[in-house]
Amino acid sequence: MIPDWLHIVSICMVLAGLGSFLYLLVKVVRHPQHMGVMNVVWPITGLYAGPLAIWFYERYGRLGRDDIAKAAMERDEPMPHMAETPYAAKIGKGATHCGAGCTLGDIIAETLAFMVPAVALWFGYKTIFADKIFAVWILDYILAFLFGIAFQYASIKPMNPDMGAGQALIASLKADTLSLTSWQVGMYGFMALAHFAIFGALLGVALDVSMVEFWAAMQIAMICGFITAYPVNRWLIGRGIKEAM
Repeated sequence: MIPDWLHIVSICMVLAGLGSFLYLLVKVVRHPQHMGVMNVVWPITGLYAGPLAIWFYERYGRLGRDDIAKAAMERDEPMPHMAETPYAAKIGKGATHCGAGCTLGDIIAETLAFMVPAVALWFGYKTIFADKIFAVWILDYILAFLFGIAFQYASIKPMNPDMGAGQALIASLKADTLSLTSWQVGMYGFMALAHFAIFGALLGVALDVSMVEFWAAMQIAMICGFITAYPVNRWLIGRGIKEAM
């Protein structure tokens, strides 16, 4: 049995995520980001990080492209917000950039596998895996990878207009593959803990996509993904493989 307090907390977490998504969506519509892909990244980050995403945006990401252009004219600086953003926050932005692709891919994969049960069978459920969760994780990773690379491409190409499409794609693969994989490791780790230990063994309940507790657990899992991806992004940026944001 799921305790009432856990059910209520889960509802509050999901509602906070949805509210943060809407808040950040309104913000980026009113003040479009200098880097276009961040108009998508910020609201998606709000889905799992909730008020933390709003704080991060207000502190380090609220300058829109018009604000930056105005500040650049006044100070004669091309990107004043970059100079003012602490290095640690730049790494955090890089991680959320990757995390947005992971989050979007995971949401679509989990929902699709729930609505079309045959999808899990296509990825090995009952033939390779005894538990459905592992089969869905394969689809999770594929979609997260595709979205993550697309988001990375959308940031690299505009910053390097002279770079060919093929070169930009290769650069995106180099910049995001390790980052995205490290994010998924953290996400899978917590979801496995929630699925098998907390809900399965402790509460005796099968954690399912139709449950609000599943999505609350996914929010925590995404934060765990951020934690595991952060040091990898630090290394990638330090090596010049990925650009600071």
